[in-house]
Amino acid sequence: MRKLVIRNGRVVDPASKLDAIADVLIEEGRIAAVGEKLQVTGAERLDASGRIVAPGFIDMHVHLREPGFEYAETIETGSRAAAAGGFTSICCMPNTSPVNDNATVTSYIVGRAERYAVVNVLPIGAITKGSAGQELAAIGSMRQAGIVAISDDGQPVMNARLMRRAMETARSFGIPVIDHCEDLHLSAGGDMHEGIQSVRMGLRGIPAASEDVMVARDILLAEWTGARFHVAHISSCYSVEMVAFAKSRGIAVTCEATPHHFALSDSDMPPYDSNYKMKPPLRSGCDSGAVTQGLVSGTVDAIATDHAPHAGSEKMQEFEKCPFGIIGLETAVGLALERLVHPGKIPVARLVELFTTGPARVLNLKRGRLAVGAPGDVTILDLERQWTYDVNKSASKSRNSPFDGHQFRGGPVATIVNGRVVWKVD
Repeated sequence: MRKLVIRNGRVVDPASKLDAIADVLIEEGRIAAVGEKLQVTGAERLDASGRIVAPGFIDMHVHLREPGFEYAETIETGSRAAAAGGFTSICCMPNTSPVNDNATVTSYIVGRAERYAVVNVLPIGAITKGSAGQELAAIGSMRQAGIVAISDDGQPVMNARLMRRAMETARSFGIPVIDHCEDLHLSAGGDMHEGIQSVRMGLRGIPAASEDVMVARDILLAEWTGARFHVAHISSCYSVEMVAFAKSRGIAVTCEATPHHFALSDSDMPPYDSNYKMKPPLRSGCDSGAVTQGLVSGTVDAIATDHAPHAGSEKMQEFEKCPFGIIGLETAVGLALERLVHPGKIPVARLVELFTTGPARVLNLKRGRLAVGAPGDVTILDLERQWTYDVNKSASKSRNSPFDGHQFRGGPVATIVNGRVVWKVD
Protein backbone atom coordinates (compact mmCIF):
# COMPACT_ATOMS: atom_id res chain seq x y z
CA MET A 1 0.00 0.00 0.00
CA ARG A 2 1.44 3.37 -1.07
CA LYS A 3 1.68 5.77 1.88
CA LEU A 4 2.97 9.31 2.37
CA VAL A 5 3.02 11.13 5.68
CA ILE A 6 3.63 14.87 5.84
CA ARG A 7 5.03 15.70 9.27
CA ASN A 8 5.04 18.76 11.52
CA GLY A 9 3.54 21.32 9.13
CA ARG A 10 1.07 24.04 9.90
CA VAL A 11 -2.04 22.48 8.40
CA VAL A 12 -4.43 25.12 7.08
CA ASP A 13 -7.74 23.73 5.81
CA PRO A 14 -10.49 26.37 5.48
CA ALA A 15 -13.14 23.71 4.77
CA SER A 16 -12.74 22.27 8.27
CA LYS A 17 -11.48 25.51 9.85
CA LEU A 18 -8.31 23.69 10.87
CA ASP A 19 -5.17 25.76 11.49
CA ALA A 20 -2.73 23.84 13.65
CA ILE A 21 0.55 21.96 13.68
CA ALA A 22 -0.32 18.44 12.56
CA ASP A 23 0.55 15.51 10.33
CA VAL A 24 -1.26 14.48 7.16
CA LEU A 25 -1.34 10.84 6.06
CA ILE A 26 -2.16 9.89 2.47
CA GLU A 27 -2.85 6.27 1.55
CA GLU A 28 -3.57 5.01 -1.95
CA GLY A 29 -4.10 8.53 -3.23
CA ARG A 30 -6.60 9.60 -0.54
CA ILE A 31 -6.38 11.52 2.71
CA ALA A 32 -6.34 8.84 5.42
CA ALA A 33 -5.79 10.89 8.57
CA VAL A 34 -5.01 14.39 9.82
CA GLY A 35 -3.82 14.83 13.39
CA GLU A 36 -0.97 15.39 15.79
CA LYS A 37 1.92 12.91 15.83
CA LEU A 38 0.22 10.23 13.79
CA GLN A 39 1.53 6.72 14.37
CA VAL A 40 2.45 5.48 10.89
CA THR A 41 4.66 2.65 9.65
CA GLY A 42 5.95 1.90 6.19
CA ALA A 43 5.27 5.37 4.80
CA GLU A 44 7.38 7.79 2.82
CA ARG A 45 8.02 10.81 5.03
CA LEU A 46 8.02 14.48 4.07
CA ASP A 47 9.06 16.99 6.73
CA ALA A 48 7.05 20.23 6.51
CA SER A 49 8.36 21.90 9.67
CA GLY A 50 7.94 25.66 9.48
CA ARG A 51 5.80 25.41 6.37
CA ILE A 52 2.12 25.63 5.44
CA VAL A 53 0.40 22.38 4.48
CA ALA A 54 -2.75 23.18 2.52
CA PRO A 55 -5.27 21.35 0.35
CA GLY A 56 -4.15 21.14 -3.26
CA PHE A 57 -4.53 24.50 -4.98
CA ILE A 58 -7.02 24.80 -7.87
CA ASP A 59 -6.66 27.15 -10.83
CA MET A 60 -10.05 27.44 -12.48
CA HIS A 61 -8.91 29.45 -15.52
CA VAL A 62 -6.06 28.09 -17.65
CA HIS A 63 -5.39 27.90 -21.39
CA LEU A 64 -3.54 24.72 -22.32
CA ARG A 65 -3.76 25.25 -26.11
CA GLU A 66 -4.07 21.53 -26.88
CA PRO A 67 -5.46 20.47 -29.31
CA GLY A 68 -4.42 22.76 -32.13
CA PHE A 69 -1.85 25.17 -30.71
CA GLU A 70 0.73 22.78 -29.26
CA TYR A 71 3.55 25.08 -30.35
CA ALA A 72 2.51 27.46 -27.53
CA GLU A 73 1.58 24.93 -24.82
CA THR A 74 0.51 21.33 -24.35
CA ILE A 75 -1.42 19.55 -21.65
CA GLU A 76 1.87 18.07 -20.46
CA THR A 77 3.89 21.30 -20.33
CA GLY A 78 1.01 23.32 -18.91
CA SER A 79 0.46 20.76 -16.17
CA ARG A 80 4.16 20.84 -15.27
CA ALA A 81 4.02 24.63 -15.01
CA ALA A 82 0.96 24.24 -12.79
CA ALA A 83 2.78 21.81 -10.52
CA ALA A 84 5.72 24.22 -10.26
CA GLY A 85 3.24 26.90 -9.22
CA GLY A 86 1.71 24.79 -6.46
CA PHE A 87 -1.46 23.81 -8.33
CA THR A 88 -2.79 20.26 -8.15
CA SER A 89 -5.88 20.87 -10.33
CA ILE A 90 -6.38 23.14 -13.32
CA CYS A 91 -9.43 23.87 -15.46
CA CYS A 92 -8.71 24.35 -19.15
CA MET A 93 -10.66 26.77 -21.32
CA PRO A 94 -12.23 25.58 -24.59
CA ASN A 95 -10.55 27.93 -27.09
CA THR A 96 -8.55 25.18 -28.76
CA SER A 97 -8.64 24.05 -32.39
CA PRO A 98 -11.07 22.47 -32.77
CA VAL A 99 -12.97 24.28 -30.04
CA ASN A 100 -14.04 22.06 -27.16
CA ASP A 101 -17.72 22.27 -28.08
CA ASN A 102 -18.57 18.56 -28.23
CA ALA A 103 -17.98 15.32 -26.36
CA THR A 104 -15.35 14.09 -28.82
CA VAL A 105 -13.00 16.98 -28.07
CA THR A 106 -13.77 16.81 -24.35
CA SER A 107 -12.93 13.11 -24.29
CA TYR A 108 -9.72 13.78 -26.20
CA ILE A 109 -8.61 16.32 -23.59
CA VAL A 110 -9.53 14.00 -20.72
CA GLY A 111 -7.63 11.13 -22.34
CA ARG A 112 -4.53 13.20 -23.04
CA ALA A 113 -4.57 14.51 -19.48
CA GLU A 114 -4.80 11.02 -18.01
CA ARG A 115 -1.79 10.02 -20.08
CA TYR A 116 0.47 13.07 -19.90
CA ALA A 117 -0.59 15.52 -17.18
CA VAL A 118 1.11 15.53 -13.78
CA VAL A 119 -1.84 17.37 -12.18
CA ASN A 120 -5.61 16.97 -12.46
CA VAL A 121 -6.97 18.57 -15.65
CA LEU A 122 -10.67 19.48 -15.69
CA PRO A 123 -12.07 20.68 -19.04
CA ILE A 124 -14.44 23.60 -19.48
CA GLY A 125 -16.74 23.31 -22.49
CA ALA A 126 -17.78 26.02 -24.93
CA ILE A 127 -21.11 27.77 -24.58
CA THR A 128 -21.68 27.98 -28.33
CA LYS A 129 -20.57 25.96 -31.33
CA GLY A 130 -17.10 27.05 -32.31
CA SER A 131 -17.43 29.79 -29.68
CA ALA A 132 -19.01 31.73 -32.51
CA GLY A 133 -21.97 32.99 -30.47
CA GLN A 134 -24.61 31.69 -32.88
CA GLU A 135 -26.04 28.47 -31.40
CA LEU A 136 -25.56 26.43 -28.26
CA ALA A 137 -22.85 23.78 -28.15
CA ALA A 138 -23.55 20.16 -27.18
CA ILE A 139 -23.57 20.98 -23.47
CA GLY A 140 -25.26 17.80 -22.23
CA SER A 141 -22.91 15.39 -23.96
CA MET A 142 -19.88 17.43 -22.91
CA ARG A 143 -21.11 17.29 -19.33
CA GLN A 144 -21.26 13.51 -19.55
CA ALA A 145 -17.74 13.49 -21.01
CA GLY A 146 -16.34 15.47 -18.09
CA ILE A 147 -16.70 19.25 -18.37
CA VAL A 148 -17.13 21.18 -15.10
CA ALA A 149 -18.46 24.47 -16.55
CA ILE A 150 -19.19 26.24 -19.83
CA SER A 151 -17.56 29.38 -21.20
CA ASP A 152 -16.73 31.03 -24.51
CA ASP A 153 -14.05 32.99 -22.62
CA GLY A 154 -12.25 35.29 -25.07
CA GLN A 155 -15.32 35.33 -27.34
CA PRO A 156 -18.07 36.62 -25.04
CA VAL A 157 -21.66 35.77 -25.94
CA MET A 158 -23.02 39.07 -27.21
CA ASN A 159 -26.57 37.78 -27.84
CA ALA A 160 -28.51 38.14 -24.58
CA ARG A 161 -31.21 35.71 -25.68
CA LEU A 162 -28.61 33.04 -26.40
CA MET A 163 -26.93 33.68 -23.06
CA ARG A 164 -30.29 33.23 -21.36
CA ARG A 165 -30.69 29.83 -23.05
CA ALA A 166 -27.14 28.90 -22.06
CA MET A 167 -27.84 29.73 -18.43
CA GLU A 168 -31.07 27.74 -18.43
CA THR A 169 -29.27 24.76 -19.97
CA ALA A 170 -26.32 25.00 -17.59
CA ARG A 171 -28.68 25.13 -14.63
CA SER A 172 -30.35 21.91 -15.75
CA PHE A 173 -26.96 20.17 -15.81
CA GLY A 174 -25.78 21.65 -12.51
CA ILE A 175 -22.80 23.57 -13.87
CA PRO A 176 -21.93 27.28 -13.84
CA VAL A 177 -21.68 29.66 -16.77
CA ILE A 178 -18.33 31.46 -16.83
CA ASP A 179 -18.32 34.64 -18.88
CA HIS A 180 -15.52 36.84 -20.13
CA CYS A 181 -17.55 39.99 -19.66
CA GLU A 182 -16.76 42.36 -22.49
CA ASP A 183 -18.97 44.34 -24.82
CA LEU A 184 -17.07 43.83 -28.06
CA HIS A 185 -18.60 46.94 -29.59
CA LEU A 186 -17.32 49.18 -26.80
CA SER A 187 -13.86 47.57 -26.74
CA ALA A 188 -13.40 47.24 -30.50
CA GLY A 189 -9.88 48.08 -31.63
CA GLY A 190 -8.58 48.70 -28.11
CA ASP A 191 -5.15 47.58 -26.92
CA MET A 192 -4.98 48.75 -23.28
CA HIS A 193 -7.16 50.36 -20.61
CA GLU A 194 -8.75 53.60 -21.73
CA GLY A 195 -7.40 56.34 -19.52
CA ILE A 196 -4.56 58.78 -18.99
CA GLN A 197 -1.90 56.16 -19.75
CA SER A 198 -3.45 55.14 -23.07
CA VAL A 199 -3.56 58.79 -24.11
CA ARG A 200 0.08 59.26 -23.12
CA MET A 201 1.15 56.23 -25.15
CA GLY A 202 -1.09 56.98 -28.09
CA LEU A 203 -2.75 53.56 -27.90
CA ARG A 204 -6.41 52.78 -28.45
CA GLY A 205 -8.30 52.27 -25.21
CA ILE A 206 -10.59 49.58 -23.81
CA PRO A 207 -12.99 51.30 -21.39
CA ALA A 208 -13.90 49.70 -18.08
CA ALA A 209 -17.53 50.19 -19.11
CA SER A 210 -17.09 47.45 -21.72
CA GLU A 211 -16.78 45.03 -18.80
CA ASP A 212 -19.34 46.67 -16.57
CA VAL A 213 -22.28 46.57 -18.96
CA MET A 214 -21.83 42.84 -19.57
CA VAL A 215 -21.49 42.06 -15.88
CA ALA A 216 -24.74 43.94 -15.28
CA ARG A 217 -26.49 42.09 -18.11
CA ASP A 218 -25.38 38.67 -16.94
CA ILE A 219 -26.31 39.35 -13.32
CA LEU A 220 -29.83 40.22 -14.46
CA LEU A 221 -29.99 37.06 -16.56
CA ALA A 222 -28.69 34.95 -13.67
CA GLU A 223 -31.40 36.31 -11.38
CA TRP A 224 -34.01 35.65 -14.05
CA THR A 225 -32.91 32.10 -14.87
CA GLY A 226 -31.69 30.98 -11.44
CA ALA A 227 -28.40 29.89 -13.02
CA ARG A 228 -24.98 30.01 -11.41
CA PHE A 229 -23.02 32.80 -13.10
CA HIS A 230 -19.29 33.36 -12.67
CA VAL A 231 -17.41 36.48 -13.76
CA ALA A 232 -14.01 35.58 -15.18
CA HIS A 233 -10.96 37.76 -14.39
CA ILE A 234 -12.89 40.67 -12.87
CA SER A 235 -10.96 43.93 -13.27
CA SER A 236 -13.20 46.98 -12.77
CA CYS A 237 -14.27 48.70 -9.58
CA TYR A 238 -17.90 48.95 -10.72
CA SER A 239 -17.97 45.26 -11.63
CA VAL A 240 -16.74 44.34 -8.16
CA GLU A 241 -19.46 46.53 -6.64
CA MET A 242 -22.12 44.91 -8.82
CA VAL A 243 -21.06 41.40 -7.80
CA ALA A 244 -21.19 42.42 -4.14
CA PHE A 245 -24.68 43.86 -4.66
CA ALA A 246 -25.84 40.71 -6.47
CA LYS A 247 -24.59 38.55 -3.63
CA SER A 248 -26.43 40.71 -1.11
CA ARG A 249 -29.62 39.95 -3.07
CA GLY A 250 -28.96 36.22 -2.91
CA ILE A 251 -28.22 35.84 -6.63
CA ALA A 252 -25.91 32.93 -7.47
CA VAL A 253 -23.07 35.11 -8.74
CA THR A 254 -19.36 34.50 -8.12
CA CYS A 255 -16.15 35.94 -9.53
CA GLU A 256 -12.42 35.40 -9.78
CA ALA A 257 -9.45 37.78 -9.86
CA THR A 258 -6.08 37.28 -11.49
CA PRO A 259 -2.80 38.12 -9.75
CA HIS A 260 -1.88 40.64 -12.44
CA HIS A 261 -5.10 42.56 -11.91
CA PHE A 262 -4.43 43.10 -8.21
CA ALA A 263 -0.64 43.34 -8.45
CA LEU A 264 -0.38 45.79 -11.36
CA SER A 265 -2.16 48.79 -12.85
CA ASP A 266 -1.80 50.53 -16.19
CA SER A 267 0.69 52.97 -14.67
CA ASP A 268 3.07 50.04 -14.02
CA MET A 269 3.20 49.13 -17.69
CA PRO A 270 6.43 49.94 -19.56
CA PRO A 271 5.54 51.63 -22.84
CA TYR A 272 4.71 49.20 -25.63
CA ASP A 273 5.92 46.09 -23.75
CA SER A 274 3.80 43.26 -25.17
CA ASN A 275 4.27 41.20 -21.99
CA TYR A 276 1.87 43.63 -20.34
CA LYS A 277 -0.89 43.20 -22.91
CA MET A 278 -3.83 41.14 -21.70
CA LYS A 279 -7.62 41.09 -21.58
CA PRO A 280 -9.09 42.55 -19.54
CA PRO A 281 -6.25 45.07 -19.70
CA LEU A 282 -4.38 46.36 -16.68
CA ARG A 283 -6.80 48.90 -15.30
CA SER A 284 -6.34 52.07 -13.22
CA GLY A 285 -5.00 52.06 -9.69
CA CYS A 286 -8.56 52.64 -8.45
CA ASP A 287 -9.70 49.48 -10.23
CA SER A 288 -6.82 47.30 -9.01
CA GLY A 289 -7.44 48.61 -5.49
CA ALA A 290 -11.11 47.62 -5.77
CA VAL A 291 -10.14 44.11 -6.89
CA THR A 292 -7.82 43.86 -3.89
CA GLN A 293 -10.59 45.05 -1.57
CA GLY A 294 -12.91 42.46 -3.12
CA LEU A 295 -10.41 39.76 -2.20
CA VAL A 296 -10.24 41.10 1.34
CA SER A 297 -14.00 41.48 1.82
CA GLY A 298 -15.01 38.13 0.33
CA THR A 299 -16.70 39.52 -2.76
CA VAL A 300 -14.09 37.78 -4.91
CA ASP A 301 -14.37 34.00 -4.56
CA ALA A 302 -11.15 32.75 -6.14
CA ILE A 303 -7.77 33.68 -7.52
CA ALA A 304 -7.24 32.31 -11.02
CA THR A 305 -4.28 32.86 -13.33
CA ASP A 306 -5.83 33.10 -16.82
CA HIS A 307 -2.56 31.46 -17.90
CA ALA A 308 -2.44 32.33 -21.62
CA PRO A 309 0.71 31.11 -23.38
CA HIS A 310 1.78 32.50 -26.75
CA ALA A 311 4.79 31.67 -28.87
CA GLY A 312 7.46 34.35 -28.99
CA SER A 313 6.98 34.82 -32.72
CA GLU A 314 3.39 35.90 -32.01
CA LYS A 315 3.82 37.85 -28.79
CA MET A 316 7.00 39.77 -29.62
CA GLN A 317 5.42 42.02 -32.22
CA GLU A 318 4.32 45.63 -32.16
CA PHE A 319 1.95 46.23 -29.27
CA GLU A 320 -1.03 46.82 -31.55
CA LYS A 321 -0.44 43.56 -33.45
CA CYS A 322 0.46 41.06 -30.71
CA PRO A 323 -2.17 38.83 -29.05
CA PHE A 324 -3.59 39.42 -25.58
CA GLY A 325 -2.50 37.23 -22.66
CA ILE A 326 0.33 36.31 -20.29
CA ILE A 327 1.45 33.15 -18.55
CA GLY A 328 0.94 33.03 -14.80
CA LEU A 329 0.87 29.57 -13.26
CA GLU A 330 4.31 29.77 -11.65
CA THR A 331 4.03 33.29 -10.23
CA ALA A 332 0.44 33.39 -8.94
CA VAL A 333 1.04 32.18 -5.39
CA GLY A 334 4.14 34.31 -4.97
CA LEU A 335 2.27 37.43 -6.07
CA ALA A 336 -0.65 36.67 -3.77
CA LEU A 337 1.71 36.29 -0.81
CA GLU A 338 3.60 39.44 -1.75
CA ARG A 339 0.62 41.71 -2.34
CA LEU A 340 -1.98 40.27 0.03
CA VAL A 341 -0.51 38.23 2.90
CA HIS A 342 2.80 39.90 3.75
CA PRO A 343 1.28 43.43 3.84
CA GLY A 344 -1.35 42.08 6.26
CA LYS A 345 -4.34 42.56 3.96
CA ILE A 346 -5.52 38.95 4.35
CA PRO A 347 -4.47 36.07 6.61
CA VAL A 348 -2.91 32.88 5.30
CA ALA A 349 -6.20 31.02 5.78
CA ARG A 350 -7.97 33.43 3.42
CA LEU A 351 -5.23 32.98 0.84
CA VAL A 352 -5.66 29.21 1.02
CA GLU A 353 -9.43 29.61 0.72
CA LEU A 354 -9.06 31.66 -2.48
CA PHE A 355 -7.02 28.85 -4.05
CA THR A 356 -9.01 25.88 -2.68
CA THR A 357 -12.53 26.00 -1.24
CA GLY A 358 -13.33 29.12 -3.26
CA PRO A 359 -12.89 27.62 -6.74
CA ALA A 360 -14.15 24.23 -5.50
CA ARG A 361 -17.45 25.84 -4.44
CA VAL A 362 -17.84 27.68 -7.73
CA LEU A 363 -17.34 24.49 -9.75
CA ASN A 364 -18.95 22.12 -7.24
CA LEU A 365 -15.77 20.03 -6.97
CA LYS A 366 -15.08 17.49 -4.24
CA ARG A 367 -11.59 18.91 -3.92
CA GLY A 368 -9.84 21.68 -2.03
CA ARG A 369 -10.06 20.06 1.42
CA LEU A 370 -8.06 17.73 3.63
CA ALA A 371 -10.96 15.66 4.95
CA VAL A 372 -10.53 11.91 5.32
CA GLY A 373 -11.43 10.27 2.02
CA ALA A 374 -10.74 13.40 -0.06
CA PRO A 375 -8.23 13.24 -2.92
CA GLY A 376 -4.65 13.19 -1.69
CA ASP A 377 -3.79 16.55 -3.21
CA VAL A 378 -1.60 18.84 -1.09
CA THR A 379 0.23 22.11 -1.64
CA ILE A 380 3.10 22.99 0.70
CA LEU A 381 4.15 26.63 1.05
CA ASP A 382 7.16 28.35 2.56
CA LEU A 383 6.14 31.90 3.45
CA GLU A 384 9.75 33.08 3.67
CA ARG A 385 11.30 31.33 0.70
CA GLN A 386 13.43 33.76 -1.31
CA TRP A 387 13.40 33.09 -5.03
CA THR A 388 13.63 34.84 -8.36
CA TYR A 389 11.41 34.00 -11.29
CA ASP A 390 13.40 33.18 -14.43
CA VAL A 391 10.96 32.88 -17.31
CA ASN A 392 13.56 31.08 -19.42
CA LYS A 393 13.49 28.22 -16.92
CA SER A 394 9.71 27.98 -16.93
CA ALA A 395 8.09 24.59 -17.41
CA SER A 396 5.72 26.27 -19.85
CA LYS A 397 6.54 26.32 -23.54
CA SER A 398 5.91 30.06 -23.65
CA ARG A 399 7.75 33.01 -22.14
CA ASN A 400 5.22 35.86 -22.16
CA SER A 401 5.40 37.06 -18.55
CA PRO A 402 5.80 40.57 -17.15
CA PHE A 403 7.36 39.12 -13.99
CA ASP A 404 10.64 37.80 -15.42
CA GLY A 405 13.42 38.59 -12.94
CA HIS A 406 10.96 39.44 -10.15
CA GLN A 407 12.24 38.58 -6.67
CA PHE A 408 9.66 36.87 -4.48
CA ARG A 409 9.32 36.26 -0.77
CA GLY A 410 7.31 33.10 -0.24
CA GLY A 411 5.93 30.49 -2.58
CA PRO A 412 5.21 26.80 -3.08
CA VAL A 413 7.92 24.26 -2.20
CA ALA A 414 6.14 20.98 -2.97
CA THR A 415 3.10 19.84 -4.94
CA ILE A 416 1.47 16.48 -4.20
CA VAL A 417 -1.15 14.93 -6.47
CA ASN A 418 -2.95 11.73 -5.45
CA GLY A 419 -0.31 11.09 -2.83
CA ARG A 420 2.66 11.49 -5.20
CA VAL A 421 5.16 14.33 -5.07
CA VAL A 422 5.01 15.72 -8.62
CA TRP A 423 7.13 18.81 -7.97
CA LYS A 424 9.52 19.93 -5.26
CA VAL A 425 12.05 22.74 -4.93
CA ASP A 426 15.63 21.69 -5.50
